[in-house]
Amino acid sequence: MDRMKVILNPKAGKWYGDRVEPELREYLKAEGLDFDLVRTSAPKHATELTQQAVADGYKLVVAAGGDGTSHEVVNGLMLSAERGLPCALGVIPVGTGSDFAHGVGMPGTVQEAVHQLAHSSPHMVDVVRYSVDGGTPEYFDNAIGIGFDGVVTLEALKFKRLRGMALYLPVVLKTVFVSLKPPRATIEYDGKTLSMTALMIVAANGPREGGGFFIAPEAKTDDGVFDLCMVHKISRMGMLGLIPHFMKGTHVNREPVTMARVKRVVITSPDALVAHADGEMICTEGHRIECEIQPQRLIVWS
Repeated sequence: MDRMKVILNPKAGKWYGDRVEPELREYLKAEGLDFDLVRTSAPKHATELTQQAVADGYKLVVAAGGDGTSHEVVNGLMLSAERGLPCALGVIPVGTGSDFAHGVGMPGTVQEAVHQLAHSSPHMVDVVRYSVDGGTPEYFDNAIGIGFDGVVTLEALKFKRLRGMALYLPVVLKTVFVSLKPPRATIEYDGKTLSMTALMIVAANGPREGGGFFIAPEAKTDDGVFDLCMVHKISRMGMLGLIPHFMKGTHVNREPVTMARVKRVVITSPDALVAHADGEMICTEGHRIECEIQPQRLIVWS
């Protein structure tokens, strides 16, 4: 394995990234890995650091953080690839959810993930290009969530210490009873059109989001499609009844859920769309979100 650039987000996992840095360095050294480690200091900084690492000749960039860190690194890798500079991705999960790491088969602890990285091999996975209201396209590796998902992500930002399911479960309950205003939406995908008042719309490249909700249990990161989960508006009690099914992935054949496997989707609404991509807020007042699969575009060591 060539010398790698490790990009650590110290704020990941409610500052767990900062606390775990000494151990991370020791685990990397113990595996005999040749690395340079840099820390992010601002939003989008990981994208900039990734592009610089690729320009400097690194062939592997490792995102040490959560889904947001992986998201930024992936966007840096895709921008570099567009300029003819391919580079591979590694993932060490230290974030709140780390669902993309799970989707590509990485263990949940830092030590185990470093060990697997040291003994892994490269393979190709899909990413999804998306845009909001016709703006500059970006990429997501795990999921875009609109409606319920977006509001949960927005509410989670208000909690300063909790992480994982200890964070997401209380936030989900607050969203159910206080925060959610389901938007009207028209969903166009692979020649079909569906109109609804949408509790939730998720475009999922991987099976899991929110640190343990199996929103698209059959999704695979390398199959050339993404899974679309569309849920009609229902009562609060109905929403509560669905939550355990989303945690187990048993919702897919239940009302009011519609699942599809697609290559492209366009979601439009006269109402404000609240949405996240890989756990990062992308809009609170969007009206058009477009997603399209980019098959086998990303090299991952896992």
